[in-house]
Amino acid sequence: MKLHELADNPGSTKKLMRVGRGVGSGKGKTGGRGVKGQKSRRGVSINGFEGGQMPLHMRMPKRGFNAGNHKETQWINLGTLQNAIDNKKIDPKNEITEDALVASGLLRRKKDGVRLLARGELKAKVNLVLTGASAAAVAAVEKAGGTVKLLNPPKAEEATA
Repeated sequence: MKLHELADNPGSTKKLMRVGRGVGSGKGKTGGRGVKGQKSRRGVSINGFEGGQMPLHMRMPKRGFNAGNHKETQWINLGTLQNAIDNKKIDPKNEITEDALVASGLLRRKKDGVRLLARGELKAKVNLVLTGASAAAVAAVEKAGGTVKLLNPPKAEEATA
């Protein structure tokens, strides 16, 4: 095999149609774009424009409310935490922080914080420092002899409301 013997397989490439090269070419004059106007010109994209009629995406009803200050938190269950301790991914003697959970591979990222939930059972005595925790999760950790310290504890008015 020599360089000058290299070639594509027969039929693998097709010649491009050259538009706008005379009426006899089959794609002459308007080049397959119809007649005059904005859409016959190059570089025009008017997706969603319906000729002055209200576009469909604006006619459809909108539902709900999206808060601008919404926090996206990660969560972890007690059972997952106990499995990690059993598999020696986390040392229960040290304080378990959000960064320690990410470093151990239990969470991919902590987003706006980590919240502890009560699914599963915790047997190990652990000291947790997290953004949030459910009341049942805090009770389960304290029952096992550990503590939960919240980074942003709820204010007195919010707790009662």
